[in-house]
Amino acid sequence: MRLQVLGLNTVEAEATFDRIARLAASFTQSPLAMVNFINDERQMFRGMYVPSSSPEENVTGGEGTGIVFDLSNVAREAPGDYGFCPHVVAQGSQLALDDVFDYPRFRGNPLVNDMGVRSYLGTPLRDNTGMILGTVCVADMKPRTWDNKLKEGMRELTETLLSDFKLRDSLLAQQQELFSVFDGAPFPIMLTEGPDHLLRYANGKQGAAFGLVPQFSPGRQVLPGLQSIGVFNAMDDAFRTGQPAMLGRASVTTYDSPTPQDFNFLCTPVRTSPGAAVSGVLTVAMNSTAQSYPGAEQQAFAANVQERFERLGVGGLPGAVSGNRR
Repeated sequence: MRLQVLGLNTVEAEATFDRIARLAASFTQSPLAMVNFINDERQMFRGMYVPSSSPEENVTGGEGTGIVFDLSNVAREAPGDYGFCPHVVAQGSQLALDDVFDYPRFRGNPLVNDMGVRSYLGTPLRDNTGMILGTVCVADMKPRTWDNKLKEGMRELTETLLSDFKLRDSLLAQQQELFSVFDGAPFPIMLTEGPDHLLRYANGKQGAAFGLVPQFSPGRQVLPGLQSIGVFNAMDDAFRTGQPAMLGRASVTTYDSPTPQDFNFLCTPVRTSPGAAVSGVLTVAMNSTAQSYPGAEQQAFAANVQERFERLGVGGLPGAVSGNRR
């Protein structure tokens, strides 16, 4: 859940983590480095360095020092039990393997056969609360000695990411203030994340009208009433195009009314800065049967919320932390 809340439970590359991976590779003179986040099901390499297709550009600086990778073809995820990083997380301490073949426990790992890894150094990646989120690791395709200088350097490099986690928590606190605006709104509001529309937040009016659902659950699956009338299709359009999408006068039976009600749904793409990619969709529903809210008011509300999200900075959209959690 911590990865989900921090917005780190995906495989998308992030420049900060790619940079740390490159620094780790350079510092240790290793041909492979990763910043790896691990949940209960999979590993996500949000930071990665592998050699380019040109040997002269490799960190190790010469031919014959390792195998050549093309970064564009390297998957940024793996099963939860693949490689050596899960062992680092399980034991909660740094793992140094000078030669994998010296360890019967590790020599049969698929990473050895798939990528030819012979040596590995993995360091636990802790957030600002002390929780282990994954690893920062380096590997080589030949046996080598990971001396104390390299081990300590990797620990220090890993600790530089603490500032990123603190920033994410700061953004969460600011979002909590923003979501208090949603709590007092007289109409249903939900905020979803990503192309699958994971439910980040919903206010009380949303839950009362369309149902209480678990936080971070896929919207289409847990809100079948909204799916059936096309709300999520409008959300798809908003997420894909980066432009607001409207579903007008859609009739739906709500939990708080015995008769079908007509709603106008305005789906507004959410960015954390004007030039950032769309991170989610803010959906505001106006009951046109029971109330007479002009479309202009709905659009003004959504525009105000979008502006406030942009003020939060470029730290991404970590998970919802306030309001009516589902």
